[in-house]
Amino acid sequence: MSSTPPAAGQQARASKISPDHPGVDKLFALLAYGEVAAFYRLTEEARMAPNLTGRINMAAMAAAEMGHYELLRNALERRGVDVVSAMSEYASTLEDYHSLTTPSTWLEALVKTYVGDALAADFYLEIADVLPAEVADVVRGVLAETGHSQFVIAEVREAVAASDMHRSRLALWSRRLLGEAITQAQYVLADHDELVDLVVSGTDGLGQLTQFFDRLQRTHAERMAQLGLA
Repeated sequence: MSSTPPAAGQQARASKISPDHPGVDKLFALLAYGEVAAFYRLTEEARMAPNLTGRINMAAMAAAEMGHYELLRNALERRGVDVVSAMSEYASTLEDYHSLTTPSTWLEALVKTYVGDALAADFYLEIADVLPAEVADVVRGVLAETGHSQFVIAEVREAVAASDMHRSRLALWSRRLLGEAITQAQYVLADHDELVDLVVSGTDGLGQLTQFFDRLQRTHAERMAQLGLA
């Protein structure tokens, strides 16, 4: 996802957090495992594509994920952290999300690619707004818009315009993706105090998390409209 520069108030909050905060390593490791998991998911789901164009588009997205992983690996190495060991504690949660949202059709795979990745970007970019500049730059670099996922919009819109059945099924699927994403995000925060402290250190407290999840649902609705699923 593309991002906008933080507002002045957000920059002021960011100065409260040290680059050495223990939650930074946790955040980078979580992002790194997410990129690896996304790479394998995309390469697997590319096999569902009905044509070569779809497979190429998915492959391009998978390649971008590994580029982002390398950025995070390098950032962790500079901090003296072994990326593989650091990532391992997030494996079960992220694998649970992917196992619970395994697409059964190409269209479901497209919607998951577009919506699932966007939901994750919303979460991490919100955190980035309260991080020290050098840490936020890494997060935003990892979540920078690659442009590859835009092919999803045209293909899904065309499919749902031609079939009410597709529209209904994909609308239900998108709501399931939202629910599972929020559930897994809550699990991650519940199990990792350093991440929670990282988030609330730069905000007005835990109430900000509740407001964030409310915003997540609103932006999800906007994306559903983009896909023709509103």
